Amino acid sequence: MQRKEMSQTFGKEYKLCNKSIIDEIFDSGAMIKSYPLLIKYKLVVLKNDTPFQIVISAPKRTFKNAFRRNRIKRICTEAIRKNKQPLECFLKEHNKQLGLFLIYSAYEELSDQLLEQKTEKLFNKLIANLNDTIQS
Repeated sequence: MQRKEMSQTFGKEYKLCNKSIIDEIFDSGAMIKSYPLLIKYKLVVLKNDTPFQIVISAPKRTFKNAFRRNRIKRICTEAIRKNKQPLECFLKEHNKQLGLFLIYSAYEELSDQLLEQKTEKLFNKLIANLNDTIQS
């Protein structure tokens, strides 16, 4: 029997647009830091069946030019797309959904490979925290 591979796509269904969920994440969500990334998250009920939805932010105060902010967000999106499978598997296994708000906090643009490593580390921390929350 063949093992079905999870999709490597990262489409529109992963984008968090619901203002009330975003406010809820900032009001009562938990936070994890893994320089240069900071993630706020909360277990929520989403309208679609994706395991998580995310907002990616690069502060205007740090990156004055829009093309720099957009490039950082593109690199972050790619890093998430490549490293999302463990998080998706964990959430599907426990039948949970997650709202995420990712903030890029460095003052300079990091390389793609370094950002991928940091994203993987961040998602591992997130899975460990969620596991603790679900167990207790």
